[in-house]
Amino acid sequence: MFEFVPLPLIDDFLIDYNVGQALLLLFVLSVLAAVPLGSRKVLSLNAITFGLLFVVTPSSMAPLQFKFLGIALLVVAPLLYTTARK
Repeated sequence: MFEFVPLPLIDDFLIDYNVGQALLLLFVLSVLAAVPLGSRKVLSLNAITFGLLFVVTPSSMAPLQFKFLGIALLVVAPLLYTTARK
């Protein structure tokens, strides 16, 4: 039977880091992917989504500072969305 190859790689990565750090890495990568689009609305929707993810993540899986990051994203991202033109 074929074993799903990327799964052990992801597991080896997550052993060294917590969920908050993995979400932060995904957030940074998604921001870097959204920047060439040139749309502040897409960037702010991305920030709102990750802000919700940071806030909803259980505190047993991620340190408290990631919750504060999520709250900051949930405050700043809607302001960015309302000031965006396109």
